[in-house]
Amino acid sequence: MARPLAILNVAFPFARVGPDAIGGAEQIVSALDRALVLAGHRSIVIASDGSDVAGQLVPAGRGDSDMIDDAVRAATHASVRRAMDGVLDRMAIDVVHMHGIDFHAYLPAAGPPMLVTLHLPPAWYPAAALRPERPGTWLHGVSRSQDVELRRIVDHAAIMSPIPNGVPVERLKGGPHARRGFALMLGRICPEKGQHLGIDAARKAGVPLLIAGDVFPYPAHRDYFASEIVPRLDAQHRWIGPVGFTRKRRLLSAARCLLVPSLVAETSSLVAMEAAACGTPVIAFRAGALEETVELGCTGFLVSDVDEMASAISRSATIDGDTCRSVARARFSADRMTGAYLRRYRMLAAAMVPV
Repeated sequence: MARPLAILNVAFPFARVGPDAIGGAEQIVSALDRALVLAGHRSIVIASDGSDVAGQLVPAGRGDSDMIDDAVRAATHASVRRAMDGVLDRMAIDVVHMHGIDFHAYLPAAGPPMLVTLHLPPAWYPAAALRPERPGTWLHGVSRSQDVELRRIVDHAAIMSPIPNGVPVERLKGGPHARRGFALMLGRICPEKGQHLGIDAARKAGVPLLIAGDVFPYPAHRDYFASEIVPRLDAQHRWIGPVGFTRKRRLLSAARCLLVPSLVAETSSLVAMEAAACGTPVIAFRAGALEETVELGCTGFLVSDVDEMASAISRSATIDGDTCRSVARARFSADRMTGAYLRRYRMLAAAMVPV
């Protein structure tokens, strides 16, 4: 029998990890942490204070900072470096798994094999971060389209094949919920997510809209919320703040459709996968991996602008909920994702040639 592994996951230090996490990367870290514990491995997670993990939490950084500026960022990165040094000094770690867009700021010079999952568009990372000089450091993405873009930017042997994201499809299935007339948007509120366009589309379609999500403490995010979202809100188009897993499942199961008006090339879309698992059609812009996730006319519609999104909202009832759920079970299982990561951890720990 193979020996248990000790895996250190290092999360983005400005957002909490846990089952109710807002950010996609933090949800993935939570899923990996729980899968490791269930499989009998040792899971250590460096994440912001207040995170909820199944293994051992080593807090570094705060998920409730009032504002993230250069000073807060520098202090937090120093905290993560100290936490990593402490863990690596005290424990025999088999693999370190990095998740933050700022991973290069606290990358140790040496140590165990390291896997870096790029959760965001490759162009958002500093060029040097995508060409790490540290020995035994491997990068990979979370979708086919992101992998193509990554290999277009850098071409070296330290890039591994992508592991597509997944969601807990069986937990999302939940109980029966009556469909109601509202459209829904879920996720962090920031300029690249384009929520203002979703509001415009819902208003044009004549349907109510609920917007669930948090406004992270970045000046650009708060300015966007104040200037583009708040003026568009009214009794029919409401922001309800962040929601946990249980309420998210209820909202997705009751919504007529989920809107994803993203303005950047998405590397994945957990919320589109979650909607499919709940039997809810997705109406999304053609942005990166959304074209891989949404099956046209089967689980939703891909559109190019506000007018097309409004038209698709009116046609969302033509999408069959059972078909959406079937696609989610076949393609978006979190068990498939975590199984692929556990196999990759084992391979890296054994110093095998990565793929």
